[in-house]
Amino acid sequence: MPNKVSYDAVVVGAGPNGLAAAIRLAQEGLSVVLFEANATIGGGIRSAELTLPGFVHDVCSAIHPLGAGSPFFRTLPLEKHGLQWVHPDLPLAHPLDGGVAASLQRSVAETGKELGPDSRAYIALMEPLVRDWDKLANEFLRPLLRVPRHPLKLARFGKRSLVSAASLARSRFSGAPARALFAGLAGHSFLRLEQVPSAAFGLVLGMLGHAVGWPLPRGGSQHIADALSEHLRSLGGEIVTGFRVERLDQLPVARATLLDITPLQLIEIGEDKLPEAFHSRLMKYRYGPGVFKIDYALEGPIPWTAAACQPRSVSRMVKRRRSSSSASRFR
Repeated sequence: MPNKVSYDAVVVGAGPNGLAAAIRLAQEGLSVVLFEANATIGGGIRSAELTLPGFVHDVCSAIHPLGAGSPFFRTLPLEKHGLQWVHPDLPLAHPLDGGVAASLQRSVAETGKELGPDSRAYIALMEPLVRDWDKLANEFLRPLLRVPRHPLKLARFGKRSLVSAASLARSRFSGAPARALFAGLAGHSFLRLEQVPSAAFGLVLGMLGHAVGWPLPRGGSQHIADALSEHLRSLGGEIVTGFRVERLDQLPVARATLLDITPLQLIEIGEDKLPEAFHSRLMKYRYGPGVFKIDYALEGPIPWTAAACQPRSVSRMVKRRRSSSSASRFR
């Protein structure tokens, strides 16, 4: 239970957004308490032994380009609280038929080189956006009702992004590798690739891959939540787990209450306090498609036929084996 009966702010939901909100309030010297229904904090950034003992899996998200690239997170001393980012050799690779793959590298130019006839088109599309990433990130991640600080750069991004992924890929690229690479990026939108603005998601994730990378937290996503919670506590914030909020009057008295929850949960918790028009809008909210995830405990690396999809150490070992095999045939 909380240590006091009243606070400057109460936050419900200890996912990354709830933790970030609580930290930001605590940075201003305000008294903050954070409530989480589950026994562990993190929401979508939790980890657990889901298969065999010793195999740690991420319950939801695993790769976090915006964890490393968020302008706000980058101001926090999360490394002091144990967070370490691990960057793979390639941010991503998209396997294709025939033992080949389209891969996204940190360098825009190096990525373009592997896309054959679409090299120049890819570089022309991505290079200006990647160059402006820091400024665009601040625009993307600010509250919507603000005057843009970089309107021209935002307009340039909008010109490229406010179309469907299918339309952008067909108009910009002629080859399967480049189209497949962009389709895989845009698929994270959970929109149909023929739907506007699915291209925006592909561009942002591609920009992140080049400008920031697609890192994972060493030891699992839970370490992001743990580092955030430790920093919050260092600022004087409190965290209460295993406390499911079903009514707003369960919460301590506070000057402000922030709810990091879903629209349906908001209706259930605060229905009697919501304006009728807002309640009606929440009732019309359409949830995205469900997600089904399978976790495997592997005895070794996945034997991809495409070298780009293999860890560099495995790829070098395979090349040595092939070289030895070829040499033996000529003896």
